[in-house]
Formats: sequence, structure tokens, C-alpha cells
Amino acid sequence: FKPQLKTVGPKYGKQLGNIKKALAELDGNAAMDTLNEKGALTFNFDGNEVVLTKDDLLIDMAQTEGYVSEADNTVTVVLDTTLTPELLEEGFYREIVSKIQTMRKEAGFEVMDHIYVYADKNAKIADLIKKYADELKSEVMADNIMLGEMTGYTKEWNINGEDVVLGVAKVTK
Repeated sequence: FKPQLKTVGPKYGKQLGNIKKALAELDGNAAMDTLNEKGALTFNFDGNEVVLTKDDLLIDMAQTEGYVSEADNTVTVVLDTTLTPELLEEGFYREIVSKIQTMRKEAGFEVMDHIYVYADKNAKIADLIKKYADELKSEVMADNIMLGEMTGYTKEWNINGEDVVLGVAKVTK
């Protein structure tokens, strides 16, 4: 919070130093709540009452690292943007699914075709595929996933900095 000099200067010129100091020391969230509830912030400097409305204030939302926020009238939404190991792992998994779906399309498979999935040349991605094997099979309609083998339509990918070779083959019955 800072004073809007155009309005505060003419009203409280002699108190400007005190006002700046008081505003700098405020808890921004509590002050915003008071401002929204009462319509003004009130200060008392040496027996002189100072009443500041929204028009008297320059309000700047400070962003804390790892968070993003957006405010609209009386609602403020804050999101934690920290990438946890779980979120990073989920991102890897989503990328693997995306690459396999792209390969299905490039290989000319029909939407309902069942496939075999192959992965090679990257232990980290192989571990991730093992961990999420059931979900992956369900999502890409894979009857089986083979690690360390390669056949069918193959392609080299770089997934979030990890090089891997993936393959897809149509299940023939």
C-alpha cells in the first residue's frame, strides 16, 4: 500500500510522512480485508484522524515466489505453482501417453485398435512405465508393454530432457 499523492497530499499534506510509514508497516491481507469491509483505513497520528479510502491508496499485489495470484473485486485466487516430485512424475507420464497416442496416429492405427507398446534406451522412463503400467495400458489400449525390446513403428523422443525410443505395434488376432 502506498498513498495516492494526488488525493492524500491536499487532504493530509503534513501527515504524509506518517502515512507512508504506517502503510509500509501494514499487513497487506488484513488491511485489504478492512478496506473491503469498512471502505476505509483509519489511522491516528498525534490526535489527528486520517481516513484513507481506496481512492487514496495505490494497491499493488506482491507475488510470493512459488505462487501466482489474481484478484477481481473481493475475490483473490492464489495457486501454488511449486513442482513437487509427484507433479513432475505425472508430467512425464502424461508426455509418454501423448507420444504413444501420436505414434498410434502416425502409424495409421484405428481408434479402437489394440496395440503393443515398446520402450528402450532409458531406465528412468522404463521405471515410470512399470509404475504406471495398468493406467498406461488402459489409456492407450495396450494389451502388453515390453521394455528393452523394439519392433513395429518406432520413434526416438526427448521427453523432458530424457531420450527414449518408443515403439507401437498393432495387435493382430
